[in-house]
Amino acid sequence: MAHKVSAAGIAATGVVALTFAAIPSDAHAEQNPAASLKTVTENQAAFGGAALSSGLPRQAAADLPRTAAVEAEQQAAKEQRAAAAKALQARQAPQAAADPKPVKERAATKGAAKNATSGATKGAAKAAKERSGKTASRSAARQPVQPTYANNLDGWIKESLAILKKHGIPASYEGIHRNIMRESSGNPRAINDWDVNAVAGIPSKGLLQVIPPTFKAFHVEGTSWDIYDPVANITAACNYAAQKYGSMDNVDSAY
Repeated sequence: MAHKVSAAGIAATGVVALTFAAIPSDAHAEQNPAASLKTVTENQAAFGGAALSSGLPRQAAADLPRTAAVEAEQQAAKEQRAAAAKALQARQAPQAAADPKPVKERAATKGAAKNATSGATKGAAKAAKERSGKTASRSAARQPVQPTYANNLDGWIKESLAILKKHGIPASYEGIHRNIMRESSGNPRAINDWDVNAVAGIPSKGLLQVIPPTFKAFHVEGTSWDIYDPVANITAACNYAAQKYGSMDNVDSAY
């Protein structure tokens, strides 16, 4: 009894085998689900239909619209990405055309800024130098101007008075001029070679007829040591008269 198989069992087993053989692999079914469904349906018809009633063909038919929708969404996403990339290239193209060498331009801008800074620094240094020069000029202008004197009797007397005043030696223009005219008539090279001093070998010399020992003794600092120098002769004579007579103004004759 265990080894006997009914004709109906054999037929059912053959049908199942044919059914599994007729169902394609998952990869092929995904590519063409309609063809797979058709094959299964034809096999069912060949074997009477009722014995092969299962859920597999209906499930494949139900998945067909969903698979198509997924493929459509994927294709749409791909097209969107391509469109976005194309739009980005389109936006970048005008910028590249308008600014073909941005690196060089940035370098040029940086160089210009550096030159501007250097120029500003040099300008500031030049301005500071000019201000310094102006300050020095103003300082020089504030310094007292050294007076100048004419190289004549009037100039000699005035210069001598300035020196005498600096050393605190009293004298006046009138007293100096009066004695000069009596002693030498205004000749700075005058010399007396006939009086007692000349006989003694120390003749009187210059505008105020000073003998050499007196000139040396009463020489005023800052003047020449030449007894014939007009200013040196006047200041030495006034210094001697101030100490002996109080001032050259008090001298009215040989002294």
